[in-house]
Amino acid sequence: MENDVDTRLTVHEAVCAERYKSIEQSFTRVEQRFDDGSAKMKRLEYLMYAVMVAVLLGPGAAAIFFKKLLGV
Repeated sequence: MENDVDTRLTVHEAVCAERYKSIEQSFTRVEQRFDDGSAKMKRLEYLMYAVMVAVLLGPGAAAIFFKKLLGV
């Protein structure tokens, strides 16, 4: 009886360890996606700022600004 309990506990521990490893890998993938998404959002944020400047200052001023920014 005691041997049966030890065997079942060992199997349970192995199954739980595998599940835990799978959960950790899942969290790692989610964190990576958040990091990738954060970089994309940062680029979109800068693009929105550029569009706001273009709208507020007018197309001519924005064109001059971007020419200076790009070195054209």
